Amino acid sequence: MLYGPTLAAPFGLRREIDKLFDEAFAGGGRRMSWAPMVDIQEDEKEIAIVAELPGLKPEQVEVTCENGVLNIRGEKSEERKEDDQNRRYHLVERTYGSFSRSFQLPQGLDESKIEAGFENGILTVRVPKAALPQPKKIQINAGSSTQGRVESGNSDKSKN
Repeated sequence: MLYGPTLAAPFGLRREIDKLFDEAFAGGGRRMSWAPMVDIQEDEKEIAIVAELPGLKPEQVEVTCENGVLNIRGEKSEERKEDDQNRRYHLVERTYGSFSRSFQLPQGLDESKIEAGFENGILTVRVPKAALPQPKKIQINAGSSTQGRVESGNSDKSKN
C-alpha cells in the first residue's frame, strides 16, 4: 500500500519505524559518552576550570588529581523510560551517559590545595598557584674571608 503526503502510516508501523530510528541513532539503547563544555581561566593567584554539568548533582561528579593531571568524571542518567508505550519522543537532543575530561596541569601549581564547588549545574575547580621561591639574600661579613682556609682534623702539634 502506498501512502500519499496527506495519509499517515498506521500507528503500530509508525511506532516500529520510530523505534528503529531511535536504536540506529542512539546506539541501540547503549549508554553514550559525552564531554561537558569547559572554560579554563587564569589570574595571578590561580587557574580555574569551569565545567557545564546541567542536570547533575555534586554526588554524581568525581574530581581527582594525580601526577599533574586533573580528572573530572561522572555519569548523567537518562530520564526517559523506553518501556512507556504511551509516550513517543519526536526529538531527543539531550546527552546522557558517562563522561570524563582530563587536563594536564602546568608547573607551578599547588595541587595539595585544589578546591571544587558546584552550583546551578556549574562545576568550578580552583587550582592555586604555588608561592614562587624568593631570592635568598646572603649576608656578607666584613673582615672575614673563607679563601685559603682549609679545615683539617690534624693539628700542628701532632707533627712534632
